[in-house]
Amino acid sequence: MMEELIDELIKFRRELHANPEISGEEEDTSRRISSYLKDQNPSEIIQFKRNGLAAVYDSGNEGPTVLLRADMDALPIEELNDFEYRSKVEGISHKCGHDGHSTILLGLASLLSVDPPQKGRVVLLFQPAEETGEGAQWMLDDPSFSKISPDYVFALHNLPRFPLHSIVHRTGTFTAAVISMVVKFRGKTAHAGQPDRGINPALAIAELLIESNRLTHNRPEDDEFRLVTPVHVSLGKPSYGTSAGLGEAHFTLRAWTTDRMKKLASDMAKKARELANKEKLDCKISWIQEFISNVNGPQSVEAILNSASKNGLQTIEVDRPFRWGEDFGRLSSKFRGAMFGLGAGENTPDLHNPDYDFPDELIETGVRVFKGIITQFNY
Repeated sequence: MMEELIDELIKFRRELHANPEISGEEEDTSRRISSYLKDQNPSEIIQFKRNGLAAVYDSGNEGPTVLLRADMDALPIEELNDFEYRSKVEGISHKCGHDGHSTILLGLASLLSVDPPQKGRVVLLFQPAEETGEGAQWMLDDPSFSKISPDYVFALHNLPRFPLHSIVHRTGTFTAAVISMVVKFRGKTAHAGQPDRGINPALAIAELLIESNRLTHNRPEDDEFRLVTPVHVSLGKPSYGTSAGLGEAHFTLRAWTTDRMKKLASDMAKKARELANKEKLDCKISWIQEFISNVNGPQSVEAILNSASKNGLQTIEVDRPFRWGEDFGRLSSKFRGAMFGLGAGENTPDLHNPDYDFPDELIETGVRVFKGIITQFNY
């Protein structure tokens, strides 16, 4: 790959890094990506309703449609880094590397502009709102997605704590199924000196926290792995003459399969309602940020490994899935495909850490691996 292109891509990645946008608000990011793509000679650019877009490279000949996905959104995290391209937006920064993921696909677009597919189609999909588990479904529900109808789907995610440039893979479940739960209890306030004349949700919240620990089986090596993590609890107000009448508890639930995650969610909801009934509380439960498990197909993993081999890259097979959720599961559950990890360096700060930054050295590696994958299907 030409050195000039790498320099151009690094510059673009840093522009995205300096101008982050959170899930659902990626208007400027989408505009920047679209502007770059227009110079890369795609057959078509499809603009979706909620900031997503896709560049289609159509050979005009029969063959499979291979979709490669990148995410675009940033996180509500204040950046601690002080380099020149640090985030210009207070409280928002690219701490999961989506700026790098998008740049990798743009690098592939540059290659496709001079070496287009010889059969079938290659689709470069730029997805919004991955962090909230919403963006993939938005795109699937968009009527414009019917133009794509992929035969295979692939995605990558950079992974700190793995050797730089290594390819991390697994057949079967690659990432966990995850959902977040919000439980709101409503009782009745009373004077703090007469709490028996009100209904305080404190005991119900306490017992639900205990239940979350009882339902947890935090053994990642076990197929029955399940994890309930309390993430936020509130009770009343700091008004010391008043016994609380309102309280809520927020949890994140995860398991290796979507079915097990739904069973875990059902068990937590059942307990919350039982406690509400016992304490004579009103109970409202809501569910947000659902990620279904991402399952890699064997043929798709083989294509990833073939590309890694041809590019002389180290491959690492992990013996268990990753515990984080990935919205790519919405795509891999509908179409044949796989996600793989791209080692970001053993000393790189973890994802979502305030001092994390996507390693620019990975841009060329990601482009080469994706090019090696589509070469097996479209050339």
